[in-house]
Amino acid sequence: MSEDWKIYRTRFLTRARQLTEPLTFNDSFGREHRGRPGDYLVHSADGARIVRREIFEDVYIMMESQSYESPRQGSGLNGPTQEIRELLPPVHPM
Repeated sequence: MSEDWKIYRTRFLTRARQLTEPLTFNDSFGREHRGRPGDYLVHSADGARIVRREIFEDVYIMMESQSYESPRQGSGLNGPTQEIRELLPPVHPM
């Protein structure tokens, strides 16, 4: 997986990293997420998910300014599990 988080927007700001190797994780609802190299791990206030490369690169637009305020801790019902938290940027209370 690439080292740097980049900021993208659709209707909302998100952070994403492109996968360089396969990644599988379960969210807090027990749903399994699987990604292949080239797909994106996306982190937002709703939690973490994987978006296929074709969809991500068609829908998301990278922000020129890369300053970002992380979503508030506990703001999403399906926050990332411990395994995926290690891959996500730290969340700082606002």
